[in-house]
Amino acid sequence: MAELRVPARFCGPPGVANGGFTGGSLAALLGGVAEVTLRRPVPLDRPLPVRSDGDGTMVVEDGSVLLAEARPAKAPLELLAVPAAVTSEAAEAAAGRSRYYDDPVFPGCFVCGPARPAGDGLRIFPGRLAGRALWAAPWTPDTTVGDTDGRVRPEVVWAALDCPSGIAAAEAAAVPAGTAVVLGRMAATVGGLPRPGDRCRVVAWPLAGDGRKLRAGSALLGPDGEVLAAATTVWIIVAQRAVAASAGAGS
Repeated sequence: MAELRVPARFCGPPGVANGGFTGGSLAALLGGVAEVTLRRPVPLDRPLPVRSDGDGTMVVEDGSVLLAEARPAKAPLELLAVPAAVTSEAAEAAAGRSRYYDDPVFPGCFVCGPARPAGDGLRIFPGRLAGRALWAAPWTPDTTVGDTDGRVRPEVVWAALDCPSGIAAAEAAAVPAGTAVVLGRMAATVGGLPRPGDRCRVVAWPLAGDGRKLRAGSALLGPDGEVLAAATTVWIIVAQRAVAASAGAGS
C-alpha cells in the first residue's frame, strides 16, 4: 500500500494541503498524467494510506473518510487549447492585477499567498491581461523546489497550475470578494520540467461556470514560451472563508 504525506510547507487553506500539490503527488503514483478529485480537505504532516480499488483508481482515506481519488486522465491534455503565448514582459505587467490581493482569502497559501516569503512560497500572483480573458504571472522557481535531477519537482508544477486557474475562474465569474473557492478536481499533464532559475510564466483562463462549480484551464510556459505543462480544473464556491468542512467536486 502506498502512502501520501504532504509536509506543512505545502499548504493551501490554513491547516490543509494545497490541492495542486496533493494532485501532483497522487499523479506520480499513476505515472504522471492523472485526474484527481478532492472530496475533503487533506491534512498536513500525516501519513495517509493510498490504495487501489482495482480499476486503476487510487483512493486516499483518513479512517473511514474519503479524501481524494486519482485515476488516469480521460483525455490527452496535450490537446488542451492553450491561448496564444504570453511574453515575459506581459506577464510581469499583469502580475498582481487582481482584486484577490486586496484582501486575500488564503494569504498563507504555498502558491499564491502574499504572506509567504521568497524561498518559502512560490509567490505566483496572476493578474488579468488588458483586454483579454487571460490571467498571467511570471514565475522563477528557486532551488528549494528542485529535485535531485536538477529539475523542479512535478508536484510543484501541479501546484503552480492550481491557484492561477482558481483566480481566473473566480474573477471571470465575478465571485464576491472574501468568498473562498476551493479546488474540487484537477487533471494535468507535465511534458517538461523547468530548472530552478528558469524565467517561466503561468497563464490561466476561465472555461465555464455551472452554479457553484467553475471550470478553468492553465498552462506553464518555459523561458522561450514553450508549453511545459497544462491543466484543467474545477473549482467550488464555498461560504465566505469557510473551508474546513468543504467537500470536493463530487462526481
